[in-house]
Amino acid sequence: MKRVITFGTFDVFHVGHINIISRAAELGDFLIVGVSSDELNYNKKNRYPIYNETDRMKILSSLKYVDEVFLEESLELKLEYIRKYEADLLVMGDDWEGRFDWVKSECDVIYLPRTPSISTTEIIEVVKSR
Repeated sequence: MKRVITFGTFDVFHVGHINIISRAAELGDFLIVGVSSDELNYNKKNRYPIYNETDRMKILSSLKYVDEVFLEESLELKLEYIRKYEADLLVMGDDWEGRFDWVKSECDVIYLPRTPSISTTEIIEVVKSR
């Protein structure tokens, strides 16, 4: 069984999220999703997500593509998460291209193209401007 792991904030859930999750699921037999904690997001982006970590995990858990969801507390723990969940493949969006090549000694890494013209940040900005 090929185990695939991916990570993300998955805030203000949109079709781009579905696209990367469904494509990641197609690359294996079991999909594990690490959802960035509220604190991790604040440290990364200087703002909290619109939806809290519990709600975002619930949304991900409800998807037919997703077999397991966990809370990602730190970007530096990627290798530990890969080991803990026995992942064979790490899938990330191509906006992270090359940033996780250092885990290739433990598992394969694939960077998938993002869905053009959609991002959570853009959605938030459009909503704020109305």
